[in-house]
Amino acid sequence: MLFNSISFAIFLPIVFSLYWFVARGKLRTQNILLLVSSYFFYACWDYRFLFLLLFSTFLDYFTGLKISGSSNKIQKKIWLWISIGINLGFLGLFKYYNFFARSFAEGVSNLGFNVDPWTLKVILPIGISFYTFHGLSYVIDIYKKRIKPERDFIDYSLFVSFFPLLVAGPIERATHLLPQIQKERKFDYSKAVDGLRQILWGLFKKIVIADGCANYANMIFNNSSEFSGSTLVLGAIFFAFQIYCDFSGYSDIALGTARLFGIELLRNFAFPYFSRDIAEFWRRWHISLSTWFRDYLYIPLGGSKGGTWMKVRNTFIIFLVSGFWHGANWTFIIWGFLNALFIMPSILFETNRKNLDIVAQGKYLPSMKEAITMLFTFSLTLIAWIFFRAQDLNHAVSYIYGIFSPTIFSAPKVEPYSLFLLILLFMIIEWLGREQQYAIASFGIKRNRLYRWAFYLVLIIIIFSFSGGEQQFIYFQF
Repeated sequence: MLFNSISFAIFLPIVFSLYWFVARGKLRTQNILLLVSSYFFYACWDYRFLFLLLFSTFLDYFTGLKISGSSNKIQKKIWLWISIGINLGFLGLFKYYNFFARSFAEGVSNLGFNVDPWTLKVILPIGISFYTFHGLSYVIDIYKKRIKPERDFIDYSLFVSFFPLLVAGPIERATHLLPQIQKERKFDYSKAVDGLRQILWGLFKKIVIADGCANYANMIFNNSSEFSGSTLVLGAIFFAFQIYCDFSGYSDIALGTARLFGIELLRNFAFPYFSRDIAEFWRRWHISLSTWFRDYLYIPLGGSKGGTWMKVRNTFIIFLVSGFWHGANWTFIIWGFLNALFIMPSILFETNRKNLDIVAQGKYLPSMKEAITMLFTFSLTLIAWIFFRAQDLNHAVSYIYGIFSPTIFSAPKVEPYSLFLLILLFMIIEWLGREQQYAIASFGIKRNRLYRWAFYLVLIIIIFSFSGGEQQFIYFQF
């Protein structure tokens, strides 16, 4: 069931009505309703993988209790590694087995041996990367004594399977979400309106900008050898907006939907394309994953403590692992490597925490220096996105080679003027709302209600005029 589908438009009001009008004031009933709804939501995609979600949930619930109840450190460590091993084993089997099998076969064939690898013909269970990381952070936090194990299986299962975040995050922490699940929730009209507003903005991002850009990005990337350098640049820009609006649009819908039920999820995006360097970009892009890797990989490896070599090594490790997390393809690993390379100057010169504030805060326009640094940072991300989008490494290299050819000075062959105008409108609204949690959180609040509703109506009309395709979200494949 997709957020941008008719079935979800029917599903959400039904669950909302049952939650607030039938189960109102009964916390246990509300949680059971949300859990059953979440499993139904997941089963609509493929009911056969429900067993895997249930098994993963029970595994981390059980091992969490065992870690906490063990009398000595060796036993605690054994239960921790049982959980980590089985979780990563399933993730590796479904997501990475074919990649390693094919890479091994290609490697030995280069030595003159022919190997026919046995590959699995299975589809990737949707959301496995996200709910696996939910569970891992939970058991690691218990092992580190940051939290106590949850003994209520319903509450813990809802923490793992809450439907707004189940298939593509944000990757929640038990310290943030579990207390909200266990606390009585009362209907708050202003929060519900704010949730609907964020859902509306997320749908605009996804249906209008992301899906509109996808048509041209796919056409240019799939036929890159036929286009000029200037058109290839345009294709990379279209993909940059597609992936941002696709994933941040999903996150907006997830956060807005959760808020309808009185639950606040972690923020996942903070206007990353207004970043002044790569370090700032990674503090603003896919925040829940970036902080997960920081807390459970970068810091345990030593973080920025120690010598220069330690900092360089740890930075490359987390970016390479982050690339590999996205998928079993060398293009994702090179994408991670490039980002590590781009961030390295700020690591070496210790300027990675230079831009912690919001760019041009309190002003309508950025300074010339801020505009240039934002444009430079965006250009670096474009180069990395080419590898992320390309079919393989050869395709990515030929795409970049095609950009840096004399044809870069020719006029682009693709000129979707209406889409250009929509992207410009989108960027203006994002810029004006960059000091808020999401772009239209306070848009028009100081003006009268008629002005605000006219703006929402225009957004709805534009969304409906572009709807109909029900395109899948990109991050569902991860």
